[in-house]
Amino acid sequence: MKIKDRTVLKNLGSCGFGGASNTGCVDVLDGKVVRIRPLHYDEHYTPEDLNEWRYEVRGHTFRPGMKTLLPPLSLAYKKRAYSPNRVPYPLKRVDWDPAGDRNPQTRGLSGYERISWDEATDIIAAEIERIGREYGRRSILIQGEGHGETKVVSGAHGCSSLMLDYVGEEPGDYLIQARQPDSWEGWYWGAKHVWGMETHGQQNPQDNVIKDVSENSDAVLFWGADPETTPWGWGGLQPSRLCYWFTEIGVKQIHIAPDVNYTNAVHADKWIPILPNTDAAFQLAVAYVWMTEGLYDKEYVATHVEGFDWFEYYVLGHEDGIPKTPRWASEKCGVPSYRIKAFARYWGKHRVSIAHCNGGGYIRSCFSHEPARLEVCLLGMQGLGKPGVHQFKFIEWVLQGVNPVPPSEIYPTLMGVYHGWRMGAPKHFIPKTMTPDAIVGRYTHENPMTWFGHVVCFMRREDQFLKFQYPEPDAHPIHMIWSDTPCWETCWNGGNAYQDAVRDESIEFYLVQHPWMENDTLLADIVLPVSTLFELKDIQADIFSGQWNKIIYEDQAIESVGESKGDYEAVCEIAKKLELYGGEYEGLYEKLTCGRTIDEDIEYGYSISEVPLDEYPFEKLKEQQYFAFPTKKDWEKDPVGLELFARDPVAHPLRTPSGKLEFYSIGLAEHFPDDKVRGPVPHWIEEADGHEERISSARAKDYPFLLVSNHPRWRVHAQHDDIPWLREIPTCKVRGSDGYLYEPIWVNPADAERLGLADGDVAKLFNERGAVLGGVLVTERIMQGVLYQDHGARTDILEYGAGGLDRGGANNLICPSATTSKNAAGEVTNGFLVGIEKADVSELAKRYPEAFARDYDAAAGLCASARIVKEA
Repeated sequence: MKIKDRTVLKNLGSCGFGGASNTGCVDVLDGKVVRIRPLHYDEHYTPEDLNEWRYEVRGHTFRPGMKTLLPPLSLAYKKRAYSPNRVPYPLKRVDWDPAGDRNPQTRGLSGYERISWDEATDIIAAEIERIGREYGRRSILIQGEGHGETKVVSGAHGCSSLMLDYVGEEPGDYLIQARQPDSWEGWYWGAKHVWGMETHGQQNPQDNVIKDVSENSDAVLFWGADPETTPWGWGGLQPSRLCYWFTEIGVKQIHIAPDVNYTNAVHADKWIPILPNTDAAFQLAVAYVWMTEGLYDKEYVATHVEGFDWFEYYVLGHEDGIPKTPRWASEKCGVPSYRIKAFARYWGKHRVSIAHCNGGGYIRSCFSHEPARLEVCLLGMQGLGKPGVHQFKFIEWVLQGVNPVPPSEIYPTLMGVYHGWRMGAPKHFIPKTMTPDAIVGRYTHENPMTWFGHVVCFMRREDQFLKFQYPEPDAHPIHMIWSDTPCWETCWNGGNAYQDAVRDESIEFYLVQHPWMENDTLLADIVLPVSTLFELKDIQADIFSGQWNKIIYEDQAIESVGESKGDYEAVCEIAKKLELYGGEYEGLYEKLTCGRTIDEDIEYGYSISEVPLDEYPFEKLKEQQYFAFPTKKDWEKDPVGLELFARDPVAHPLRTPSGKLEFYSIGLAEHFPDDKVRGPVPHWIEEADGHEERISSARAKDYPFLLVSNHPRWRVHAQHDDIPWLREIPTCKVRGSDGYLYEPIWVNPADAERLGLADGDVAKLFNERGAVLGGVLVTERIMQGVLYQDHGARTDILEYGAGGLDRGGANNLICPSATTSKNAAGEVTNGFLVGIEKADVSELAKRYPEAFARDYDAAAGLCASARIVKEA
């Protein structure tokens, strides 16, 4: 059926797990997407219809806006659909034979041959049946990822787990790779033990916080936050508008970070450069100044805080004989002591709030639970919850209860027809951060790998005290991996260790379904081509815009590219083949689909979405393509943030054992009495638990720079790295002498002069874990002794595994493998030690001639044809 020329609406965010953002109008002409543009609400609504919210402050007005606030990533997304890196048809690794030699050691090196969907699904079903029979289904690892397109009915992100839920006697009889709270690591493992804040550790009540900050705060601290970058993939440009708003009404913006990020460059009134992952020392010195100069709210601390005396005892040096003075902190963090004092005195005399965007280097380093805890302690010392004293977030805008802008009257939910993995408590799982070790560690039932907590960000604080193991007493180790958003190497810690793990002989089958031939896909045995959201019908609940909640009917925009199918459709095809084995697979396809087509699923999902059907009928939704829901009436009357706790901590306690801010964590003291790294009182940790990543470390003699690796401006993690319109931006890529577009490395001019580096040079970042290449940008936007390279670049591997080399600049490959700390299974992807040296591209080309000869399009990067060696 030919798709008609028309305009359809599509969610163009990159969050995953069924929550949408960035609704755009997709114009289709001659069967192709020709333009993406914002949706204008005023075509169907007036501000009065939507009960438009407003902030009126000092003669200025802020409104949500009457069009969607699409970032460049969304406007350029059509190029992603037509990327030369699309997987064109099912592929099989040429030297992988399920009936013979599987050659796991050549994963990543082998080419691929074209096979049919019929042959691919035959092989996949046979492998699932065999592995389940021989080892049990808990030897099948499902990588249900969240870094990909957001789809619901046609969803990805673990739809394979939905199918396996219908096999066997009970759901969940397989192994889930639990996606730890990557954007909240420090908050989850640390701050949660100070102030509760279930479930993420950071998402404290946010109601009306932006309004209160606008009216009452003197300044906002952007602690490693970049609202001009990080929220693009989740919530668009509303955070940018709010930064301009703060300037307009005179709220100062102070940035604390090693780099001048994009928000800092445009909006900052003050930049305090600080060495990566040394914020805890800086924070302790601020507390020291407040304690010794009486610059904190003693009355609030006396009534709202548990264990302040323990904290004070440590800060003043009575515990270890080292007062945490500004002079002491300066040696750790690189901030002059006079600047620390001035900053502490300013904060102690003004009403200050703190802004974050989730993620970023600040909260994803080793021991990140310490700066997260200390931030909450500092806010508590200044009267957290009082007017103008808050912590707030620039993304996840309109989720009920964590909403810093006015809430919606209606919160639609489509989880009833979401065909991906729901992030609850999995029955059988391993933490994502520990996957490589689980595979190669040769653990046994007698000597298992152990950790604490389900390691899923929706679990409560008490979950972190539960102990788990791999392998389980009645389960086999992993023998199959099934991934549908393959960016392990580029999004998590220790990617080279992961490469080694999946090339281990114990992994008999590696299946990937994905639209693009990139990253982990290149390690798979079978690759299934998946459709982009443009090629599918769906229904979405847009709840991240910071404007109005919406529900969107997404019609199909274009025909499938190549032989692609939706993720859910692909799994359904596998279910049909599994039915042929009978027994526990009997009727699997019918169970999986509930007897509904995609169209019927969309209508059914809408019927249970909690949208009032009499007021918003489904037929009108299909015609109009969306409904926007008005702002809640009388939203101004809702309490502000933690206002009720600030007023009366007894009547409105926090969810901590004491009900107060716990500067001494009762839970950690009871459950981990011997943990010297994440003890009951937050500390400065020099090195421990497998981490030697300080400039004071012995390793710093060989790797003297700390690497900043933040969320990229022109990507969302590993997504969008093949969009020509973005790659041609000078700060997005650096063109090397060989014409290759390299991932930028920011180098301070003083460091560049000393090392003989210049703009445009190709350089190598390295440590004992391996090396990645990049293009040099000499800039004062990074402080001395620090290098900057965004994380998430597509891999272009020259040499695989430990000690390997990547041309693409995916520095997650050389991140530490050790988790946040011994009892906190979080990722460590920032603030680690590296060296840098100029690379000789011509010599590399001689050393790796096959890799340098791969099909490459400078406009888009590596092409799928680079790995396809046989058409049929």
